[in-house]
Amino acid sequence: MTLAPPDYTGHPLLDVGLATLTAFARKRHPRQLTESDLQAAADYMTQNYVINPLKNFFTVAFPNSGYSQVAYDKDPAKRQAYVQNVLRAFDAEVTAELDPFTGQPAAAVTYDVKGELPAGRAFRQHIPLTTGEGYINFHSGGEAGIPLNGVTMLAFQAMPLGCAKVGGRLLAVHSDDPALMLHFARRFLETNQRNVLAAQTAKEDKLPETSPRKARTTLMEHLLDAEKMRQAEQEEDVPAPLTAYYFTNSGQGAELEILPLPLEVGAFLRKLQDPAYKTEWDALVQRGWQLTQAKKGEAAPAPAYNRLYEDLFSLPQEAPNFIRRYFLRRRAGKTWGKEDPVQTYSPLQESHLIFWNLTQLFLRKVMLMEETRIEHIRSLGDALAKYTATQNDKRFFNAFWMARNYGEMRLALLRASNSEVRRGNPPIITLDQFLAIFEMGENLPHTDWRLGRDLVLIRLFEQLHAQGWLQQNAAEMPETDVDDDEEKQDIRE
Repeated sequence: MTLAPPDYTGHPLLDVGLATLTAFARKRHPRQLTESDLQAAADYMTQNYVINPLKNFFTVAFPNSGYSQVAYDKDPAKRQAYVQNVLRAFDAEVTAELDPFTGQPAAAVTYDVKGELPAGRAFRQHIPLTTGEGYINFHSGGEAGIPLNGVTMLAFQAMPLGCAKVGGRLLAVHSDDPALMLHFARRFLETNQRNVLAAQTAKEDKLPETSPRKARTTLMEHLLDAEKMRQAEQEEDVPAPLTAYYFTNSGQGAELEILPLPLEVGAFLRKLQDPAYKTEWDALVQRGWQLTQAKKGEAAPAPAYNRLYEDLFSLPQEAPNFIRRYFLRRRAGKTWGKEDPVQTYSPLQESHLIFWNLTQLFLRKVMLMEETRIEHIRSLGDALAKYTATQNDKRFFNAFWMARNYGEMRLALLRASNSEVRRGNPPIITLDQFLAIFEMGENLPHTDWRLGRDLVLIRLFEQLHAQGWLQQNAAEMPETDVDDDEEKQDIRE
């Protein structure tokens, strides 16, 4: 048959497979793939899918497939027949049925050994997270299975090689940006190929993990690395649209967790690569790593997660809590256990990690806050810092940052403002400022006064630290924890 150049389809697992084939061929787009490229990829899979460590691990992707079928251990010819049918179908004759992913004719081969399956139709052992043989649910015409073109089948089989192995599952990264998706597929492919070779050399049956981290942390580490690549290659400041799929297709139970990264968060992360923000951001990242302890005579284990990275996936819904926890450095009401770094956060002890420039960037990119409101917040923070340091008003400072309700916060501001007026100075805060900061918000309840207060505090802490006032008076300032009702994010195991 004549090979129709493949293209991305929008189906995440298939597109990751196509990106993997592209990376294997060292090309830039699936449309550049040739039949010899597909043959080379099929040769690698033919050699490695039927032996460990991939033979064992791929039960996560292709349960009950011919790669790992125990019954074929004593009959290698059947295993090779399965491999031939599944991995070489791109070179076979075609049927009248069309592949729903690509619109190309389905292959005129049965994707099994005994020839019992309908020609060209694929099932759960071929396509992860679909139905098994005999189930007609969700199939047109009441006919089980999905008709697949041979190139589509090969792409699905290649897909696991372009995924990260994390916690015994697969992490696939899909994006509308072909270059970004190819970047992830290439990195994961190269790592998997190295790990396969290392395991085979050491005669080990288990494929090493791509990363010792949790899925979200692994994804974020690679994404920030990818952003460096994108900034070097792209002139336009275009955020990265990205969704990750963390899944297992195991026969013991298929599971899927979808990890979307909104465009707003992508725009924020992309801008963080600028020198104006990178040093400060790296400091926050460093304090976000899981706290691990070394056992006697042993080195401390590598941290499994970075709490900051993990919480990026809660945005923008949890933006107020994110601001409070990372930019204001307040303790969280709920933690992930004794190794969670956020339980040690303190704005008094970590005022050197409070950065208005990061907060301002976050407000612009993630919360899409109007510049006028941002300027009101900054201006009030500066005015309160000047007042606190000049008058050495510890009473105001404590009352404002420890306020447990709207009334306490407003009273603290009024007293400070009246104090300035009595000295013949203009009031610290105007009505317009107060309304803009504490009464209005973008897609937020008007009663969320804490967000406005926390944002003012970030600027206040930063300025008082710069003036040395905080360091001189920190010992006299009481610590305070966040109320449980302020912390709404669930604990993630």
